[in-house]
Amino acid sequence: MANKLPTEKKIQVVSNLAEGSSIRAIERITGVHRDKVVRLGGRVGEACAALHDQKMRNIVSRRIEIDEIWGFVAKKNKNAAPEQRNTGAGDVWTFIALDADTKLIPSFLAGKRDSYHANAFVDDLASRMCNRVQVSSDQLAAYPDAIERGLGLEVNYAQLVKTYSVSNLNKDAARRCSPAEVV
Repeated sequence: MANKLPTEKKIQVVSNLAEGSSIRAIERITGVHRDKVVRLGGRVGEACAALHDQKMRNIVSRRIEIDEIWGFVAKKNKNAAPEQRNTGAGDVWTFIALDADTKLIPSFLAGKRDSYHANAFVDDLASRMCNRVQVSSDQLAAYPDAIERGLGLEVNYAQLVKTYSVSNLNKDAARRCSPAEVV
């Protein structure tokens, strides 16, 4: 006989996962064993990914901003041994495409910050768009080739270059956490 969780417990577990609680904290709060928490989280994640893949098609968008968010699995790269990195531990980057007007996320991908994953991300984004779009990104070197390969002529593309500098007008303000207003 299968040991099934009541719907209320499933909702409680998923709510805690969505809030960012740790697996062990959820186990203590809900009384649900951590293995079941992980399996339920995996099933919900797979269902959400399938729903996103199905619904995010033929999108009409004017402006898309693409960027990456850094994170790590188990350990940061600098602390992970090579054999641990080969099993998935270490740095991971989540590529995000954001519609600047609607805040819709038509495409995302988790992987390394390299040309292989940039190409896969842009190819996925291109498969979801149905019109010519303006895309802006940071200066990741893999983006220009990935954009050309994935979107071809169906894009207006620009890289935003951020330059950080300190003005010599007010050296006291430069030492503060928040720059002072110069009048």
